Amino acid sequence: MHYISLMTGTGRLANCAPVFVVGCPRSGNTLLYNMLVSAGGMAVYNAESNVFNLLLPRFGDLGVPRNRERLMSTWLRTKMFAVTGLDSKQINARILDECRNYGDFLRIVMEEIALRQNVHRWAECTPTHLLYLREIKRSIPTALIIHIIRDGRDVALSLDKQKWVRSFWWDKKRSLVASALYWRWMVRRGREYGRIIGSSYMEVRYEQLVREPRRVLAEVGRFIDHDLDYDRILRTGIGSVSEPNTSFELSQKSEFTPIGRWKNLLSSQDLAVIEGLIGDVLLELGYPLATESDLLS
Repeated sequence: MHYISLMTGTGRLANCAPVFVVGCPRSGNTLLYNMLVSAGGMAVYNAESNVFNLLLPRFGDLGVPRNRERLMSTWLRTKMFAVTGLDSKQINARILDECRNYGDFLRIVMEEIALRQNVHRWAECTPTHLLYLREIKRSIPTALIIHIIRDGRDVALSLDKQKWVRSFWWDKKRSLVASALYWRWMVRRGREYGRIIGSSYMEVRYEQLVREPRRVLAEVGRFIDHDLDYDRILRTGIGSVSEPNTSFELSQKSEFTPIGRWKNLLSSQDLAVIEGLIGDVLLELGYPLATESDLLS
């Protein structure tokens, strides 16, 4: 694979390949992204770019000048632009002049943010970009993909808590089931795309990241060729590294325990139904089931 590199102050070649953190929502995307940027050397962008999942379907072919103009007219009024800290006239001129696709758009914006922050690299964290990995690799060939995966039972609980997957008004009791099926669909689709992408794709288990951060971050660091020193990450502590991003209330007297919440929060009936629907993928990923295996037959 070809990597774009530059010389650091020590004379060492620095890898500038962009990194995409993706995964089913509520799987730890934000935590992993904040760990990456807390390590230093990467631009900090405090928002989801939503370039491929929202902008692409709305504004069409950016090879058409009028579509670029429409895109910038809207985007410059959003939070997605506001948090960049960029000059609107400057970034508008560059996009209108240089951009021909959505990979160009994201690359130009993130390069400008990195330049402003005096770093050489950028990472992006829009969870549902998991569904656009082919488009991302087609338009940004050097992109490295990290797919973070979390136990689907915990994800389903969190998605349901946030009402991420909306059910019909007459079927609200099945929203937890819908959330579990959404996790199954997202994970399987992401892994399918990952097999196509090959060596530019890596999977990280959320539970291992939380329990063994030094080991997992060392593996991620080798994959993206970046120094992910855990002590430095803790000292910097951007976002959810120091303040957990959780949909559940935390008591000041209780420890933050994001793993295996389903064991205490799912009824035996709900657990049996959910494992009957997503148990095949749970087992495929190495998550043992709590119910009888004949539910999957």
